[in-house]
Amino acid sequence: MQDEVLINYLPSQGEKKIAYKYNKGVGPTVLWCGGLKSSMDGGKATYLHNWAIKKNYNFIRFDYFGHGASDGNFRDGTITIWTDNIITVIDKLIDKDVILAGSSMGGWTSILAAIARRNKVKGLFLIAPAPDFTQRLVWDQWTDEQKQESLAGKSIFVPSGYDEDYEYSSRLISDGKDNMILDNKIDLEIPIRILQGMKDEVVPWEYSYKILEAVKSKKVSYTLIKNGDHSLSTPADLSRLSSELQSLLKNIDA
Repeated sequence: MQDEVLINYLPSQGEKKIAYKYNKGVGPTVLWCGGLKSSMDGGKATYLHNWAIKKNYNFIRFDYFGHGASDGNFRDGTITIWTDNIITVIDKLIDKDVILAGSSMGGWTSILAAIARRNKVKGLFLIAPAPDFTQRLVWDQWTDEQKQESLAGKSIFVPSGYDEDYEYSSRLISDGKDNMILDNKIDLEIPIRILQGMKDEVVPWEYSYKILEAVKSKKVSYTLIKNGDHSLSTPADLSRLSSELQSLLKNIDA
């Protein structure tokens, strides 16, 4: 998929630069918040950005600290830092309404950012969202030996199914525990759309469904895709993503 959108950089976390790509159009700004170790040039982000260009919608995608073209080392990143990246983009680049589109880990960071910037965030579009994953989907699955190594300050490496293993630093695990949201009521009343693959082996659908029970908003829809996996990147999946996003945009405009 060809991507001709120019890359820009935003100062964040002191001198560290956050890389982003921006299309200025009309309506609320869609801000893409990717998953763990993902790049803003991934398939879903690029597809939705090109779709937004054709529709003349405002759209921003960026790389978290330690991801893609942004500065920093991945092992130094945390949920707090990556959430702050979203907040920085909102504060520095978006004057009016924003919809956060969060994929996997980005579902968690976008919820946290929506709570922090509820005056601007008017909707959430979540794809296989994984709030609290460092505790529920990682720590709780580890052996006693892995937990002891993490508590001693060591990083734990886990196969990702991609080019590199996931590295879970002890700082990421500790910070993740401090940012957990599913055990309490998520105090948001904005429209929320959730898309989830039934064959997702990374974030089981029963897990992401917990968001419905935790969020205060009653304007929530949950779409379960029978043959969908975690990536939701087939042509049919991508078409469904843009259709759902456009429906949410129209709902916000109304």
